[in-house]
Amino acid sequence: MSAHRSVAVVATTVKELPCWRLISRHGEALVARQGAQVLYYAPNGQPPVVWLSDQAEFRKGSSLRGGIPVCWPWFGQFDRNPEAVRAMLAAGADAPAHGFARALDWQEGGARVDGDAACLRLQLDLPAGHGGWSHAAAVTLDIRLDDALTLTLSTRNAGTDTLVLSQALHTYFAVSDARDVAIEGLDGAAYVDTLRDWTSQVQDGPLSIQGETDRIYTGLSAPVQIRDPGWRRTIAIEATGSRSAVVWNPWVDKSLRLSQFRPDAWRDMLCIETARVWDDVLELAPGAAADMRVTMRAMRWDA
Repeated sequence: MSAHRSVAVVATTVKELPCWRLISRHGEALVARQGAQVLYYAPNGQPPVVWLSDQAEFRKGSSLRGGIPVCWPWFGQFDRNPEAVRAMLAAGADAPAHGFARALDWQEGGARVDGDAACLRLQLDLPAGHGGWSHAAAVTLDIRLDDALTLTLSTRNAGTDTLVLSQALHTYFAVSDARDVAIEGLDGAAYVDTLRDWTSQVQDGPLSIQGETDRIYTGLSAPVQIRDPGWRRTIAIEATGSRSAVVWNPWVDKSLRLSQFRPDAWRDMLCIETARVWDDVLELAPGAAADMRVTMRAMRWDA
């Protein structure tokens, strides 16, 4: 895309899904109304930073593989959440993996150009009892595209009782080959290895993906980086309002069981999910609000 192209937010449709295309002088992103899901982000002259499966179906009511799913008001399998989160849902209510927000159509709360940035706000106003979830809440996702991509997920407790939830921005990052990249910034961090009976471990040095990976890192305070020698770039990931992150790659065998996913697509992606999970769940008093933000920026080694 030309560096002189105008900054804009443009409504569009991709197959069955209403979307917006965010255009800045530095890159482009695609966002779906369904789930407020960023589907794609690429800086000018670079491979994508946010990965979307080439088998994504863009069907209304069906999740898409890739992008940045919004996991809210719980993350992962519901029964693996702390009791305080599970208490928010009525007994017997449907509890889909990663919550229900990613299946809903969010409302546009404003699209604008702010200097060099294209900005889009999407929002959900949920009454108490939605889907068996007992609390009223207002949820907003602000998306800002300039020389980086920034997402801010805001939750306000609109009810009369304390609200407890887990959440994540489940980012699929595009990489040249998952086996060759190094994930830095996790050294010394405690993590729960879900593939080793949910045992507690401590990270030693950079993380290298050499098999199926599903880890919940806790107590984080420093930015995380993906160093990619194949594409000669580093993706810097800076989070605020979050002390936990999930690192995931399905590897060979699990990829065969995933929908909208080529059998060898595990090489093209890895997830680093900015989160409030495990011992970092979000607790809000009535009327209180909190933000969780992540900024991702690609830096070429030869720039």
